[in-house]
Amino acid sequence: MTDIATFLEVGGPVAALSGGAAYARARHPAVYWSAVGLPVSTARLLGSYASVMEACGLTVAPSRLRVLAVKATTNREIRPVPPRRGLIRPTATGLRIRLRLAPGQEPADVAASAERLRHAWGVHAVYVTTVKPGVVELRLVGYDVLRRVRMPRKVDSGHLRIPVALREDAIPFVRDYRTIPHQLTLGATLSGKSMYLRHLITGLAPQPVALVGIDCKRGVELAPFAPRLSALATDPEQAAELLPALVQEMEDRYDLIKARQGIAPGIPDEEITSDIWGLPEHERPTPIMLFVDEVAELFLVATKKDEERRDEMVTQLIRLAQLGRAAGIYLEVCGQRFGAELGKGATMLRAQLTGRVCHRVNDEASAKMALGDIAPEAVMAPCAIAPERPGLAVAGDTSGGWSRIRTPYLSLGDAADICQDTAHLVPDLSALKPFRPHVPVRPVEAPTVVIRPYQMPD
Repeated sequence: MTDIATFLEVGGPVAALSGGAAYARARHPAVYWSAVGLPVSTARLLGSYASVMEACGLTVAPSRLRVLAVKATTNREIRPVPPRRGLIRPTATGLRIRLRLAPGQEPADVAASAERLRHAWGVHAVYVTTVKPGVVELRLVGYDVLRRVRMPRKVDSGHLRIPVALREDAIPFVRDYRTIPHQLTLGATLSGKSMYLRHLITGLAPQPVALVGIDCKRGVELAPFAPRLSALATDPEQAAELLPALVQEMEDRYDLIKARQGIAPGIPDEEITSDIWGLPEHERPTPIMLFVDEVAELFLVATKKDEERRDEMVTQLIRLAQLGRAAGIYLEVCGQRFGAELGKGATMLRAQLTGRVCHRVNDEASAKMALGDIAPEAVMAPCAIAPERPGLAVAGDTSGGWSRIRTPYLSLGDAADICQDTAHLVPDLSALKPFRPHVPVRPVEAPTVVIRPYQMPD
């Protein structure tokens, strides 16, 4: 009986702690990492740093001065020297540590050993970035941050900088229109493309910009955001009328810039500009964000007459993509399928879209169209995304880098409410007034008034 009581006293708390740790690891990985994973991984890193670096081939022979000093002071064995390690900085999702490379090493040597470092220190992933010549930073991620996306509380956002997703290395993915003016976003049905679009629109809604939409699915994607839209086209016929108006607006803005460039004797050099951002704030036109959903619908034709209209729309889109940045017009082109077989102008339009985000696609050709020209090694990554993980995508850039990102969940109702609350920020642009979507007035429920019967006195 005494043995049973002792077992319950000792084993009960141990079982409770083990069960609680297992539950936290499955349901609350951030809590588990802070309580268990962080101290364990830190102890592993400190205790095995030198041996792990030697096993990964990241050590170099010691200098002659070091060899002489060791021989003169101790009888220890002279071992290879690992990169000098900086302070370990814990984060909410992992660890960060800087390494000063030894002479003859390069960042690629450390990046090639990232997978072995991950297993040796018991973390989910290890990412290597170059800080400055001779110094790299190891970013250790303790758990899969893309399984349940939680955006950091502090994100470097601002004007035309929208945090829309979380990268696999726990860094927010920020859509910066000043750096990457135009983007192509692809994704099959239920891949999370619409969720990505919601975050973009709701992030831009509180800012002083004009939102313009072309939604050839009869407006089912963009119509809920109509209170904040300056213009909306819901079919190719309306798009054929809206695009020339945007091109004319772009040309008017170029005339404004050229008028400012009339170099008068009294204008300082710093006021001479080649885009709208160099204009004085009181003269600067409002930036225009053009969202094109289901871009393939603009390319498809059924008759010879439609083919002529298609060519005109594609030409106008290409002109906006080539010249729109300086005029403050930015494109966000979305679709399920995008390929050269869509017709003339498809590849030319793609070449102007610097940013690329590819969700799960149904064919390899779409992934090649999105990523093949900027990051060929990332082409197969979108095809390997499981349908059970909507919102997961591959983001690439023209530098050849790419990473996996995932958008947090945002309901359509919440996104529509944000656009309704910011409807007063719709700018006054005369060129877009004919295309302003009709917003039905919400009925106001009158308060219920209860009238009690009045009794006449006897």
